[in-house]
Amino acid sequence: MPIAFWCVLLAGVMPLATVAIAKASGPGYDNHDPRGWLERQSGRARRADMAHRNHFEAFPFFAAAVLTASHLHAPQARIDELAMAFIAARLLYTLCYVTDRATLRTLCWTVSYLTVVGIFLLPVFVH
Repeated sequence: MPIAFWCVLLAGVMPLATVAIAKASGPGYDNHDPRGWLERQSGRARRADMAHRNHFEAFPFFAAAVLTASHLHAPQARIDELAMAFIAARLLYTLCYVTDRATLRTLCWTVSYLTVVGIFLLPVFVH
């Protein structure tokens, strides 16, 4: 299986990791009302929850890009490289979000977004 497909799996697991950080960071986690509890959090727990939500937002675009580029026979090595860059940028994004480094977080988000655009464009520009 191509590395990029493994990256899709990792991207799908990232929301679980960040919500685990959120739940572990806040006081008195309430499993009877997890979403309500998360909404009432602040600080690190709140930022981890926001990263969790953003991972869900980024996932469909990334997965669609990988599948589209693969289906259109873009060079697999390039898809893999960009997919790994996406995962690296998203991991750094998470670290920046949880540690409240807003400007660097935005840069990481931008890099991850541009890697997805790059994956989509591979079939057009690279044969």
